[in-house]
Amino acid sequence: MTLKQDKRKQLTASLLLTLAAFIWGSAFVAQSEALDILGHFTFLMSRSFFGVLTLIPVSVFIYKKGQKSGVGENGEYKSFFSKDLLLGGSICGVVLFTASELQQVGIISSGVGKSGFLTTLYILAVPVLGLFLKRKIKPFMWVCIALGVIGMYFLCVSETSALNFGDFMLILCAVCFAVHIMVVDHFVKKVDGVRLSLVQFFVCGVLSLITALIFETIDFALIKDAIISILYAGVLSSGVAYTLQIVSQKNLSPTVACLIMSLESVFAALSGAVFGERLTGNEIFGCVLVFIATILAQLPIENIKKRL
Repeated sequence: MTLKQDKRKQLTASLLLTLAAFIWGSAFVAQSEALDILGHFTFLMSRSFFGVLTLIPVSVFIYKKGQKSGVGENGEYKSFFSKDLLLGGSICGVVLFTASELQQVGIISSGVGKSGFLTTLYILAVPVLGLFLKRKIKPFMWVCIALGVIGMYFLCVSETSALNFGDFMLILCAVCFAVHIMVVDHFVKKVDGVRLSLVQFFVCGVLSLITALIFETIDFALIKDAIISILYAGVLSSGVAYTLQIVSQKNLSPTVACLIMSLESVFAALSGAVFGERLTGNEIFGCVLVFIATILAQLPIENIKKRL
């Protein structure tokens, strides 16, 4: 692969991941409406299984097409469910389930604003975890990360208060999302991304079903009442956006990927503004900082230095 082709793939991946962040951000309203009707285990179960139903035909189509053209770079079309695929998808599903539930617990006591900021601390957790895996992070990238964290603070936090139990749950949530990004980065180079997403949501759905049966009452009438929000979150936010994340990470470093994904909060704020919510000066400033951090992270700094 030439350098030009590699750059083109990175650009495509960045655009697809930005689209995923936009879908996640715009889905915030739908999620809030659904959680006003359903318990969070029931909601996560419903959206996960709708994600599975969305991905089954897509997975089968890609698999059959792959079989006709060959076994793929890593033999991912030799069998529909390989050992690596099941292992990677299962780990992703467990981590995604854990992160989602920690986030819901944290939101209850911390509020939406602070929750948005603490959750997106995965943009800091990912490079830190990378250091433990002996992955070097360029100094300029740390500047982008710091800028992104500051931007998220201005965007999400309206008042300062002491850390509470919910805050600690959200910090753990951020670590889980960071682990999810790292796990995806490891397995997406070995298996088909769409089927990895399929297994991920099946596992997440099963875990949500079990916990919903234990802690909640599954009411299909309530699910029907929230069906529009569930479909949006299940088909677009889960089935489409998370699959775009997995596919995009194949051509992006985890650090760059998490910075782009942090645009979710920016798009959530902008979506709220479209529906009548007014953005404060701090929120606008935070949006600008996150956008700048994301753009700077993708600039070919080494090439620029050489030309100077």
